[in-house]
Amino acid sequence: MIAETLVISGSQFKLRRAVESDVEHIVELLANDAVRRAENSTAPEHQGQYLRAFRAIQADPAHLLIVVTDDRDAVVATMQLTVIPGLARFGATRLLVEAVRVENNLRGNGLGSAMMRWAIAEGKRRGVGLVQLISDQSRTAAHRFYERLGFTASHVGFKLFIKEQ
Repeated sequence: MIAETLVISGSQFKLRRAVESDVEHIVELLANDAVRRAENSTAPEHQGQYLRAFRAIQADPAHLLIVVTDDRDAVVATMQLTVIPGLARFGATRLLVEAVRVENNLRGNGLGSAMMRWAIAEGKRRGVGLVQLISDQSRTAAHRFYERLGFTASHVGFKLFIKEQ
């Protein structure tokens, strides 16, 4: 069971593995994003898709969906970690960090940095040799954030959408 307390500017936040009752709040964080708003709808007709995806994530030990809660136990941040074994780089195992979101009113207070430090430490605990993430080209503030944490923009990413959601 993952449960950690992050202390940021005198406030306590709990970092833990997401549970099914968190899905609605995670989707709200994802939808409250100018770049991805069209891809993440909080409409009731999409809830079944989100629950199926959540259950698949929870069933696979390579995936870890994290939420961060405040002192009222409200979900205020999230991220998804995926451990990927591979043959490249002499068989290096990678940690992919995705869907990092922090409530707008909490950005800039150090919570995102604490979350990423925890993710990197969790990757080390799981034996990864490399942490990677992708970020939309338009997210220049996020790029500066990741660079401050030591990440380098080393690759160009591509996507091919196979089917509509």
